[in-house]
Amino acid sequence: MCNLIKRILSIAYLSIGGFLIIPNECPAQDTSLSKYGLPVINSLSQYRESAKMDSLKVMIDLQSIIPGITLDLRYAGTNNFMHLRMYPKGTNYSFLRLPAVKALKDVQIELNTMGLGLKVFDAYRPYAVTERFWELVHDDRYVADPAKGSNHNRGVAIDLTLINMQTKEELRMPTGFDNFTDSAHHDFMDLPQEVLKNRKLLREIMEKHGFIAFSTEWWHYSLPNPERFEALNISFADLKN
Repeated sequence: MCNLIKRILSIAYLSIGGFLIIPNECPAQDTSLSKYGLPVINSLSQYRESAKMDSLKVMIDLQSIIPGITLDLRYAGTNNFMHLRMYPKGTNYSFLRLPAVKALKDVQIELNTMGLGLKVFDAYRPYAVTERFWELVHDDRYVADPAKGSNHNRGVAIDLTLINMQTKEELRMPTGFDNFTDSAHHDFMDLPQEVLKNRKLLREIMEKHGFIAFSTEWWHYSLPNPERFEALNISFADLKN
């Protein structure tokens, strides 16, 4: 891309009789284009350089700073709508960008005062998994279009539910995770009062701490302005080390 820009600038200047001095070396690129045309950070060194320039881009292990958070990463097994393992077997940790994990910590702390807590189904998702979803399903009603990327790829989206901290049991919600019926929509009201109350509590506390609800998935929340963050294609293991 840098060489292309140099060539265009050279042609433009020469066409009007001007002269242009362009350095021979291009600066190191932070991203490369995926086959779907989306800029993606693919290497750990590129990610670290990006995070060095902006500390808000640091990816944080959820369990390292959120007390008592429970992980049930559905794509590390086959208990998901794909019925396929999308993450490496045994993956039992995940990440979010610094602002998202700090906000989620505040959610957990407030819930703990009610005897409740969070169970996470998915957080950061490597971009290659989004590509694989698309190539298997190819329907943006159910999976993110890799030309746009997912907020999970950017480390600012979370799929989660509420649990009783004493029993570790999930509170009753409208549907299970990754249910694509109308019952999963936030405006679906033909539900027991207990379920409506639980969904409302989750939404209110997540929005209180800066997250935005996704209208068709009661479990999905994201920080605003996700375009501030690049899509990442870094493995869980590399981020952990």
